[in-house]
Amino acid sequence: MANSYKIEGKIVDVLNRKIFSGEIQIEGGKIASIIEKEVLTEQCILPGFIDAHIHIESSMLTPYEFARVALKHGTVATISDPHEIANVMGIEGVLYMIENAKGAKLKFHFGAPSCVPATSFESSGAILDTALVDELLQRPDIYYLSEMMNYPGVLFDDKEVLKKIALAKKYNKPVDGHAPGLRGEQAKKYIDAGISTDHECFTLEEALEKISLGMKILIREGSAARNFAALHTLINLHPNQCMFCCDDKHPDELLLFHIDEHVRKSISLGYDLMDVLNIACINPIKHFKMDVGKLQVGDKADFITVNNLTDFRVTNTFIDGEAVVCNGRCSLIERSNTIVNNFQTGYKTKEQFKVDVLSHTIKVIEALDGQLITNSIIENIDIIKGNFESDLSKDILKIAVINRYNESEPAIAFIKNFGLKRGAIASTVAHDSHNIIVVGVDDESICRAVNLVIEEKGGLSLIDGDFESVIPLPIAGLMSDQSCEVIGEAYLKIDKQAKAMGSQLKAPYMLLSFMALLVIPELKLSDKGLFDGKEFKFTNNFVI
Repeated sequence: MANSYKIEGKIVDVLNRKIFSGEIQIEGGKIASIIEKEVLTEQCILPGFIDAHIHIESSMLTPYEFARVALKHGTVATISDPHEIANVMGIEGVLYMIENAKGAKLKFHFGAPSCVPATSFESSGAILDTALVDELLQRPDIYYLSEMMNYPGVLFDDKEVLKKIALAKKYNKPVDGHAPGLRGEQAKKYIDAGISTDHECFTLEEALEKISLGMKILIREGSAARNFAALHTLINLHPNQCMFCCDDKHPDELLLFHIDEHVRKSISLGYDLMDVLNIACINPIKHFKMDVGKLQVGDKADFITVNNLTDFRVTNTFIDGEAVVCNGRCSLIERSNTIVNNFQTGYKTKEQFKVDVLSHTIKVIEALDGQLITNSIIENIDIIKGNFESDLSKDILKIAVINRYNESEPAIAFIKNFGLKRGAIASTVAHDSHNIIVVGVDDESICRAVNLVIEEKGGLSLIDGDFESVIPLPIAGLMSDQSCEVIGEAYLKIDKQAKAMGSQLKAPYMLLSFMALLVIPELKLSDKGLFDGKEFKFTNNFVI
């Protein structure tokens, strides 16, 4: 594309809330002029879409490979929290993401992870203390303090937590939030500390209360956590206080859609076009002070063209005036990805997954499809030879988390709603410390699934009788070095097989990855044991 050119169409001016036929003049990567005139084309020109909170690592893609697909959906920028790889590799992991994103055209705005590790109740591969967070926040390519997951630390005035927030204020960078279910005076104290956003609201009432206290709400619709249905009325009620985000997006879905799907859903429900696009395109730029154009004269030429304002099928994407997607095809070439990792544990034995049963009454993690929160329930079990593996009639399975950074015994608990009737599935994507997590119906299958990912030093695995499958994730045990098309196809196959084994979950691997996320109530499992997220302390498997 030449340095100077013109583009015509129906111009959607979101800031001034008007649509008109016209012509945009691009000079040196910026918008030099916008004039109203009659044009022959029906294409619509509008600001690009922005994902206001996403962990690129959860797509199992590097930033560069993520961009090659997201750009085709009209995503021009992201607010990206690299705390997944930071939990594995520390500041080296954050710098890896920044370096890999170079040349990707899509404008990644990375944050400084605030909670590495997320809690002291798990084993992570690294620690980002206040000094390292300070070092990151001073960088011009770090735009904010990433989600403050340690909300108890805020509520109880933890000195290190408050120092990190103070640093973000010192450098005039926003603080991203994470406070599922926090209400009343606790929510007020959390917000008053200077935390400005939350993507964890799962009820409208919670979101409205947080907005009333001055917080921006991110309406999340990801591969595991789906809150759009509960929160979409905010589009009409508070269009200036909301943004769209995915949080976590698996590769199979990314091949199909990204924030463009939030927009389509919103329009199909009858919401005002300008309100929807304000949320999708403008609010994140304003809040996070993003280096992204808003389709105004003098702005950087970051915009998209779509077929119409109903389907929003993206035809072209422009970044700094360069057409990086033309007629649906991305111009970014294939390139190799450097491999980095932190993986120290060795193979396990079946005997290590047996439990000493202390009672017939157990605490069970009740997983909820489409939610990161879980319930804590009590169930009675039948003990066989002093061990309990599963009760398929009650859908109670064994779940385990294994430290991947040091040799140690597995931590074991029990879970409901995964639905497997045979075999096991395992993953080294296990938020946030990314140890090995596995769920299955018998100890042999569980052990085999674990050893498959240990052999690859990271990945997703599945055992179904004699059948076994593994998707290697060689980059930090989180990301593939392959394209989205390759990893997406592999993921579709292993996901389909898990469902053939009985799981009715929409995304069993994605949901499994959150069963070790201790900062989301109620009951979760770390490599150190069963954890009560409400009391914020360890608890016992057995009710004695």
